[in-house]
Amino acid sequence: MGNSIFLLLLSSLFIFSYTSTAICNCNVGIYELRRGDLTLKITNYGATVLSVIVPDRNGKLDDVVLGFSSLDKYKNDTTYFGAIVGRVANRIGNAKFTLNGTVYHLPQNDHGNTLHGGRIGFSDVVWTVIEHVRDSHLTLSYDSYDGDQGFPGEVSVTVTYIIMDKNRFAVKMQATPINMATPINMASHTYWNLGGHRSGSIFSHTLQLFASAITPTDDNLLPTGEILPVDNTRYDFRRPRTIGSKFNETSSGYDINYVIDVPANRKHLVKVAAAREPKSGRKMELWSNQPGVQFYTANMMNEIKEGKNGAVYENYAGFCLETQGFPDSVNRPNFPSQIVNRGDEYLHVMLYRFSAT
Repeated sequence: MGNSIFLLLLSSLFIFSYTSTAICNCNVGIYELRRGDLTLKITNYGATVLSVIVPDRNGKLDDVVLGFSSLDKYKNDTTYFGAIVGRVANRIGNAKFTLNGTVYHLPQNDHGNTLHGGRIGFSDVVWTVIEHVRDSHLTLSYDSYDGDQGFPGEVSVTVTYIIMDKNRFAVKMQATPINMATPINMASHTYWNLGGHRSGSIFSHTLQLFASAITPTDDNLLPTGEILPVDNTRYDFRRPRTIGSKFNETSSGYDINYVIDVPANRKHLVKVAAAREPKSGRKMELWSNQPGVQFYTANMMNEIKEGKNGAVYENYAGFCLETQGFPDSVNRPNFPSQIVNRGDEYLHVMLYRFSAT
């Protein structure tokens, strides 16, 4: 595909919308999107990606997303397999923040902090199915009430999964505060293994991150407020290298927010990452409009025995690339703001492209 056509596809993600009425508002179901050899399965529980099937270099199809053997397992999930997390993804320090002079207290579900929206975040609710067209898109909606997990104001939220052609799909997250300003920072928490979801560790994957800095953290994975360059550190993936190549320099793996290199004159999505698995030849590229990406290597998998097709997932069986605003931005004034005012729109777009050589 030519570059001009590709940029047109990127631009179209910002204007894609739906017009039909809801076809479901309570039942949990599985919805398929398919074009060519690319197949996605999504559930409206947590707006969760259940599987992504793509071919390898020989045309062999495999599921490259980690997940559970049944939908019921997702309801007690603490790994956030494939889910949309929010209202605010990642961590909020001391489970509180101040907005317009009011202190808001949130559930403490991670060492005294708030993680991925609280105890019952966007990943733990049933979304309404607005529209499902099998060879095009699935749009889901959720109305987050005032006080939902302690956050202020009502918010109308939609997520649209768009299958663009035989090797590209996109995720479009939108949210509009109805009656007052509130922080919004949604993320897709999909775990990838391009060798196939049950193929073992991701150490042999080659990864490139288009990011020259990180937001370092303390022992509880809260940002210190600094923004530091990756030069001459284990965090430097600006040139492709295997995920396992400097793993012994980490304490238990990677779980860090990268500051994406964003051109000052950006008009389209920015390339975030490229990953490749050598045995299958599968490659995944990611673009987004967000300032950060959390690179996480499934450090706390702790032998999940109820994976798909009888899989047992050990630590490092997958990796996440969660485009996002910076963690704890509500308490870090030097970070890009996540406050969205009443009537304004939060927009988060991710575009994936798959190939195999």
